[in-house]
Amino acid sequence: MKNLIGANVREARKKTNPKISQIDLLARLEIRGVSMDCTSISKIESYRRPVSDIELVAIADALNVSILWLLGVE
Repeated sequence: MKNLIGANVREARKKTNPKISQIDLLARLEIRGVSMDCTSISKIESYRRPVSDIELVAIADALNVSILWLLGVE
């Protein structure tokens, strides 16, 4: 396992209405100055890619959830 947030990223994407696709999340991250390739979200969600602190903050903001929630603390 290379990160702590994989399952929560997937859950947050699917709970929104309308659901956020992996491509939509990549676009939201790009707007926030974080560039990833098209397989990155899938790799994060399957715990195969580490996540930097900058990416963590951007992912939480893009999904409108807290960092602590993504980390499974709250």
